[in-house]
Amino acid sequence: MAHRIEKEFAGRKLILETGRMARQADGAILAQYGDTVVLVTAMAERKQSRLPFFPLTVEYRAKTYAAGKFPGGFIKREGRPSDKETVSARQIDRPLRPLFPSDYQNETQVACFIISADQENDADVLGMLGASAALTISPIPWGGPIAGVRVGRVSGEWIINPTFEQLEYSDMDIVVAGTQESIVMVEGASVEISEDDLVAALEVAHKGVQELIAIQHELVQMIGGPPQKFDYPAKSVSPDFEAAVRERAASKVEEALALPNKEERNQALSALRESVTADLEDEETFSEHLDDLSSVMKKLEKETMRRQILERGERIDGRGLGDIRPISSDVGILPRTHGSALFTRGQTQALCVATLGTIRDEQRIDSIDVREETSKSFMLHYNFPSFSVGEVRPFRGPGRREIGHGMLAERALQSLLPAYDEFPYTIRIVSDILESNGSSSMATVCGGSLSLMDAGVPLRSPCAGVAMGLVMEGDSVAILTDILGIEDALGDMDFKVAGTSDGITAIQMDIKIDGLSLDTLREALGRAREGRLHILEVMQQTLGEPRSEMSQYAPRIMTIQINPEKIGEVIGPKGKTIRSIQEQTGAQINIEDTGVVTVSSVSGEAAENARAMIEAIVEEPEVGRIYEGVVKNTTTFGAFVEIIPGTEGLCHISELEEGRTENTEDVVQPGDVVQVKLLAVDERGRLKLSRRAAMSAD
Repeated sequence: MAHRIEKEFAGRKLILETGRMARQADGAILAQYGDTVVLVTAMAERKQSRLPFFPLTVEYRAKTYAAGKFPGGFIKREGRPSDKETVSARQIDRPLRPLFPSDYQNETQVACFIISADQENDADVLGMLGASAALTISPIPWGGPIAGVRVGRVSGEWIINPTFEQLEYSDMDIVVAGTQESIVMVEGASVEISEDDLVAALEVAHKGVQELIAIQHELVQMIGGPPQKFDYPAKSVSPDFEAAVRERAASKVEEALALPNKEERNQALSALRESVTADLEDEETFSEHLDDLSSVMKKLEKETMRRQILERGERIDGRGLGDIRPISSDVGILPRTHGSALFTRGQTQALCVATLGTIRDEQRIDSIDVREETSKSFMLHYNFPSFSVGEVRPFRGPGRREIGHGMLAERALQSLLPAYDEFPYTIRIVSDILESNGSSSMATVCGGSLSLMDAGVPLRSPCAGVAMGLVMEGDSVAILTDILGIEDALGDMDFKVAGTSDGITAIQMDIKIDGLSLDTLREALGRAREGRLHILEVMQQTLGEPRSEMSQYAPRIMTIQINPEKIGEVIGPKGKTIRSIQEQTGAQINIEDTGVVTVSSVSGEAAENARAMIEAIVEEPEVGRIYEGVVKNTTTFGAFVEIIPGTEGLCHISELEEGRTENTEDVVQPGDVVQVKLLAVDERGRLKLSRRAAMSAD
């Protein structure tokens, strides 16, 4: 039986429907907002997975038919998900995952299909709502519901779920997810907003979240109340086995965690596991439980680290709660790149390289969210090779984590770039993580900022990022600045904040507990600002402002605005003129329909020569000006002189020289270069020239 609920939310119609589509799924929701429609399903295996982690998969796929389009490319079928789809899938996954039972290990999948796109409303937050509703009405064990909204601000006014058009004028684009009581996930970008403004945005967003959760509760009552959740084989450990492991390992875990170096710490913990395994495998009582050793050891590590932080205020590397690891940075370290930086913070290191290109290097994006194909002139690509964490793994294409981290760093720097009209370059940053022990995405922000300034990009302000952590047990709370990888893994929060000295430009928060209060978030933001300012101060000592000169290997780009009616003259018949200019100068020329001509070349001289040739073609004749032209033809009544490429005028025989002239050829011949003065342009556009007036002017 189909059930449908229709409400008004943030000025648009919101519809949730179940029971009509995908009825064999454990839970299925058709969600509509405006004319954007998503179908979200939830499925779970009834047997426990043998994987050592909770196997939850969230898929987010946009169907091109949703916008009445064909897929791009030769195959004409949807292929691998785009970066936008990947980031949206991660965005939905993160608030769902903490609300599954801690002992639940069944393989679970959430699939979100965008099947109608109105090109006004983004489907990502609608997909999050649909995922929550699908899990809530399903028999899958889960502690929701949750909901998510996007918040923007235009002319000082808060907007919930702004349209794509409104986002063009908004100074922030932030997605917030939460439960009825608290916030569980934040992600987005902004234009240097203050910490107070961000907290205000979170307050506005949470009210919208609570409204959407109430709608889900109403739908649950409509279908007959909360469904019975299926029983699952809870993963448990023998108390006797856990006690035996603790007896042999507890004190040594504390010793291993006291080692400040990551590699030494990992080696000590690995050796301890091997020692405990060897000790217990000879005992018949415990040998059958050795598969649980890893989970018991991880539990011990977690308890030890958290107790040390909460009771003694000490971190495993010896730092205080608010201390940042030692920082070093270098720029210009690669001789042939356009801009490069090596940023190191503790045992996290990013090599960031900036490359400048032309309009031809822009990335073309075919999206269902816009009516026409768009292009992207700024890209940041993040790579995480296995050697950065001392492991051996095959090299594959970028995974979800790499795409997500790259997108976060890209958003952090995007709003600080100069306007394209002022700096008409395509910009790409590549961040190769060479070492990793926490917060590599924020190291990418710092290194990316330095590489842009090293490349001579007039960045509005330097940008830095820091990752904050949290350990919470009851009423005891500890906020950590610049977290290590193990503090992320065993802590309760990974809160990344990037920005300038004036404000926040990007934010991402994930938590592993039920939620955070706004007061805790406010304190974490304040600590993050202190850390960010410290990092910026260190970066300032390396390179305080963008270089005044670009690398000699970077292209030189000039833009010229010409009369659109002159485009054909620059191109010439079958492209003859523009090809000739490019061959003569070695420059590349691009002409837009608006009349904006972009000239690019590695050599500044080549670009200048091409610019001069184009300007000569499109130049409008100026009455009273003296031109040097070529005699193209002679007649009995005068000579036709080309004063501008493609523009000729008549120098009457009486204007050739002082006194009477019997024959034109007595004074000039075809091919002669002469100076003439433009006397007038008649109503038909004909040019009247005078050689005599030019001579007298000398």
